[in-house]
Amino acid sequence: MEEAMGVVKHVLLAKFKEEISPKQIEELIKGYSDLVDLVPSMKSFVWGTDVSAENLHQGFTHIFESTFESTEGVAEYVAHPAHVEFAGLFIPSLDKVVVFDYKPTTGVRA
Repeated sequence: MEEAMGVVKHVLLAKFKEEISPKQIEELIKGYSDLVDLVPSMKSFVWGTDVSAENLHQGFTHIFESTFESTEGVAEYVAHPAHVEFAGLFIPSLDKVVVFDYKPTTGVRA
C-alpha cells in the first residue's frame, strides 16, 4: 500500500441540533466553504449528506471533507483566526460531531 505524499484529509461528521433550521444549516455550510478562500493551507472542501441504504449513520447527517498538503497545514487551519471564528458558530449548532484526520493510502490489488 502506498500513502499519499503529504496529503491529509480532514473529515468532520455532523448531526445538527433539531432547532437548527435548514436555512441556518445552509448558511453554516456556506461559511465552512468560504474558509478555502481565507485559510491558505486549506486546499479544497467538499460536503454531502447521508444517502446510504445501510442505515449505519448513527444519527450523523452531514459529512465535510477538507484537503491539506500536510499535518502542519491542518494545524495551521485549526489555529487560523478565520477557522477559530467559524468554529465558534458551527460547533454550538451540532448535536454530535466526529473529526478524523488521515493520510489517504491506496490499496494494493492482486
